[in-house]
Amino acid sequence: MANHKSSKKRIRSNEAKRDTNRYQAKTLRNAIKNFRAVTSKKDASEALPKLASMLDRLAKKSVIHKNKASNLKSELAIHLTHLK
Repeated sequence: MANHKSSKKRIRSNEAKRDTNRYQAKTLRNAIKNFRAVTSKKDASEALPKLASMLDRLAKKSVIHKNKASNLKSELAIHLTHLK
């Protein structure tokens, strides 16, 4: 257990940040799953910019790596082109 006041505060703030990051990452995973489940090209083309924006924001905050965000955006764009 931490002895210093600043160490205790750091533990508390790390827990809060961890909870926030986990929530945001889980929300992203759910959004990607929902996007992949869409069968209509029109619906998917409307959802892709929002999803790309979410990926960029999480990469900017270092919740996910910027290359992972780029790879996911590319993969989802390819998925969109293959829809009928």
